[in-house]
Amino acid sequence: MDGCYWKDKHYAKFTNRECEFFPCHRGVAEEEFSCLFCYCPLYMLGENCGGAYTYLQNGIKDCSACTFPHRAENYGTIVERFAQIQEHMRGGK
Repeated sequence: MDGCYWKDKHYAKFTNRECEFFPCHRGVAEEEFSCLFCYCPLYMLGENCGGAYTYLQNGIKDCSACTFPHRAENYGTIVERFAQIQEHMRGGK
């Protein structure tokens, strides 16, 4: 897969400007902000997600500084990792 099959496809990005939290992360231009992965599918991969995160003292993963899933250009990277997410769900690492 060349990774570019999704470029300029409407299904690869949407922006919900009506959301009460929009924009929920700073650092992404409004016209480029994607709400498609509002709840990041990579979250479950823990330290292997590839995003900018920290762990709070209570052990909760804090992704509030991460803009990776909200950047439209990262759609392909996230979709390509679905097999890894599936493996993780099966109990693999």
